[in-house]
Amino acid sequence: MPEDPSPSRTPAERTCWLPRRRESPRAARWELHDFLLPHPSGELLLFTGELLVSELVTNAIRHCRAPRDRLIFVRFRLLPDDTLRIEVHDADSEKPSLRPASTSAETGRGLSLVQQLATQWGCCPRKGGVGKFVWCHVSPEADAA
Repeated sequence: MPEDPSPSRTPAERTCWLPRRRESPRAARWELHDFLLPHPSGELLLFTGELLVSELVTNAIRHCRAPRDRLIFVRFRLLPDDTLRIEVHDADSEKPSLRPASTSAETGRGLSLVQQLATQWGCCPRKGGVGKFVWCHVSPEADAA
């Protein structure tokens, strides 16, 4: 379950803090599911949104070079045009990079999925200079295709 000391519960945004554990991608998917379902366009965003938040949180767990006790911050926001913005913040400042994965590799395709399925994505430094956040946008039209 997410560790969430002070969640934001506004209609267009939700945030949560997750531990760096293998259960956290599932917790992030549940948070997104609960956030999206009340919104009229929520079902159109759900499948791709759950896949992408799972990939981004998994990357933060596996690749973050920070102490294990540092939490991951996740933000979901519905933009005025019904685009879903997903942000995953971690304490590592190194930007992720797309790498080709071999056909026999069991890992290494997460950012490729983000690049293929998101309408936009990127990485930015966090305010204060500690860490980064990776973000992506999912549009209802792209998800419905």
